[in-house]
Amino acid sequence: MIREPSALNVARRRTELTLAAEERVDVLVIGGGITGVGVALDAASRGLTVTLIEAEDLAFGTSRFSSKLVHGGLRYLATGDFATARESAHERHLLMTSIAPHLIHPLGQLLPFSQTVTLRQRVAGTVGMGLGDVLRMRAHTPRRVLPAPAVVSARTAMRLMPALDQRGLRGGMLAYDGQLVDDARLVTTVARTAAALGARILTRVRALSLRADGASVEEATTGERFEIRARAVVNATGVWAGALDPSITVRPSRGTHIVLDAADLGAPSTALTVPHEGSISRYVFALPQAHGRLIVGLTDEDSPGAVPRVAQPTETEIEFLLHSLNRVLATAVRRDQVRGAFAGLRPLVDSGTDSTADISRRHLVAASESGFISVLGGKLTTYRRMAEDAVDLAVTTRSLPSSRQSRTASLRLADRDVPSSDELLDEATALTAAEVEYAVRVEGAMTVDDVLDRRTRIGLVDADRARCRPVVESVVARAVSALL
Repeated sequence: MIREPSALNVARRRTELTLAAEERVDVLVIGGGITGVGVALDAASRGLTVTLIEAEDLAFGTSRFSSKLVHGGLRYLATGDFATARESAHERHLLMTSIAPHLIHPLGQLLPFSQTVTLRQRVAGTVGMGLGDVLRMRAHTPRRVLPAPAVVSARTAMRLMPALDQRGLRGGMLAYDGQLVDDARLVTTVARTAAALGARILTRVRALSLRADGASVEEATTGERFEIRARAVVNATGVWAGALDPSITVRPSRGTHIVLDAADLGAPSTALTVPHEGSISRYVFALPQAHGRLIVGLTDEDSPGAVPRVAQPTETEIEFLLHSLNRVLATAVRRDQVRGAFAGLRPLVDSGTDSTADISRRHLVAASESGFISVLGGKLTTYRRMAEDAVDLAVTTRSLPSSRQSRTASLRLADRDVPSSDELLDEATALTAAEVEYAVRVEGAMTVDDVLDRRTRIGLVDADRARCRPVVESVVARAVSALL
């Protein structure tokens, strides 16, 4: 068995479940998305004892359905939200230079000066990208990390994005942002880093009710119920936060992406940025991904009513994304070329505006009437700052025994070391047995769905998922058996 301090697996979980029921901790975190694991890491790095519980699997909800960008807030500049833009640029700097340079790389984003992109949109985009570079400079992010933006020729634009329509193309504006290897992997890596500092990371444990001094919980695989005692409790359940804290009104916004073969757009080396028709502040992005894929997104639609276990894209949203993309392409991408689609729900704090697109992306950290802390809103890029604010409030309001300030601005996340393997499980995705075994032995995967949907992301394409499922299930069973 791998015994490195950051390893998460069923054997460690079994031991720590028993301890969680017996020992009082300083901080109990509810929710295993990026915000929750960020809170667990911040608290553990201050020397506090921590238990995190998650009803499903790590990154089960919104955190795995992002655009996988660590961005500097171009859209916030366009809407005049300079505070959020500055915060995003600062947190991007920390992530790309100190915290997770091994998980993020620079990605070019091309705004084409096409016939369907108006002069107003070209000017707004160019100015915005220039202002974004000013924020980069103020955050002290070096050019070697994020190159300077530049106007490029039509020939260069075509080289970067071969599928562009050449008719009337007048070049474009190229700027750079950060792209995650994978958003779900960031969540798992933050969780592993917290575990290396002593945090208990317990998936498949659902909070039934919260108190200032703990929670009543249920272990999902057995139905066993027990109490977890804590000096402070942090509700980081995202779109489900209102179910545990009635004082908070969450207004979910659905963000949908579609998955294409990158080859259908000429295997581009950069991302494509397409303004919404008539807008200078909203964009659709076409983003290259692993496994020869490309994702196109995203929407921003109200999602009223009961929060689903997993959000589903609508056909209207899929057609909108295709229409937006096809406006600048020489050959339209057809509906039957869409290989997959996914949607996530943003946990926005209801401000009474008409559209979720107009709601601020600033985060909220507040103490409930019951005494626990709730944290929601924000963006994946700013998870670290959200976590710091939540732990600061918990330390203050619950008199936690910590004299340390947050250390996470300079704390590097755990590395990922998967041994090479000759046992190839799937040629199309290059999935190996070693990758699956590592997911089970180190990254906390317990089931075949954990591996396909939240460790390798093969499940984003239904056909890949169906093809790989039988062999992955066999390797998962073998790896779990070896641990128990």
